[in-house]
Amino acid sequence: MIHKLSCSTLLAFSLAVSGCALPRGAALQSEIVRNADAENAQFAVYPVTKDFLPRFADWPRTGGVTRYSWIGKRKGPIGRVILPGDSVSMAVWDNDENSLLTSGEQKVAQLQVARVSTNGTIFVPYVGSLNIGGMTEAAAREKIQEALLVVSPSAQVQLTAEVGKRHSVDVVSGVGNPGSIPLEERDMTVLTALSQAGGASGGFENPQIRLLRGNTTYAISLGKLLKTPSLDTTLRSGDKIVVAEDESYFLALGATGREELITFPKEHLSALDAVTIMGGVNDNRANPEGILVLREYGSRAVRADGINGPENQRVVFTMDLTSADGLFSARNFRINPKDVVYATESPVNNARTIFSLIGSAFGVANQLDR
Repeated sequence: MIHKLSCSTLLAFSLAVSGCALPRGAALQSEIVRNADAENAQFAVYPVTKDFLPRFADWPRTGGVTRYSWIGKRKGPIGRVILPGDSVSMAVWDNDENSLLTSGEQKVAQLQVARVSTNGTIFVPYVGSLNIGGMTEAAAREKIQEALLVVSPSAQVQLTAEVGKRHSVDVVSGVGNPGSIPLEERDMTVLTALSQAGGASGGFENPQIRLLRGNTTYAISLGKLLKTPSLDTTLRSGDKIVVAEDESYFLALGATGREELITFPKEHLSALDAVTIMGGVNDNRANPEGILVLREYGSRAVRADGINGPENQRVVFTMDLTSADGLFSARNFRINPKDVVYATESPVNNARTIFSLIGSAFGVANQLDR
């Protein structure tokens, strides 16, 4: 009867299905690397193995993210040091009846606030100019008192200094309380300033500390700074601190738990880290032997021998996560900013789809046969 499906019809149907493009969430590895061996191939393919990693280590970085240097901690003066622009307040105690500084029952003279000049000097009545720049409050007090002994042998000096506006640092953004912080202690470091400014904003995935000093910018990740105290740089007057999110990201695509742009959660990211962040390979879809990293190099990086650079600007790195060498190599393969990490579809998934469609066809045949 016309409503019955013969075995030959089902066979023809299955062959037609196998030759069609089946609905899938990702491409097969064979589809992506097809024509890689052609004479005018538009990309190069490199399996990531133990033998390949030393050769790859000398290849240039990609991604276009500016990398800044950083300066280590340099010991600053301990305590408050008087510098040009600071204000100095002095009170002179003198019980000498013939004192030039006090009179009558007034045994203390409050001198006018003096601003430290650019060459580090202040004016002291009956003494003249004294250089106290670079001294601590205690040392400056002793020097002024010693100079006043010529005028009044019984004089005693009380001195306090206030930090001038020019001796401060600005924590510009990316913290709880941005603003200007006076350098009360000349040994203030980056982490101390961040703490006083309320700490780094919690919304950043991998906070980057940028230190603007004059016309130079230095940068380091907050995580690295916290782990290495010797890098906690001593601040200088006029420094500016900016806390920003890392500009580095990679694209996650294919048969994984996540398909999106992912910001680097730490300074250096391995291929194995990336796959883990992506949610791992999907058990029912992904091909663990076909993890790909797609990267584009500049034209100057291309090398005909493939030793100090790739043989093509467009490169596909392949990884097999079913072998020990593949796993170890993926852990030591560094992801660059703007890389595409792609988990290919498992060929088995195609077979499952075909069998499912054939099973559906048999079900239809059984229904029509009734």
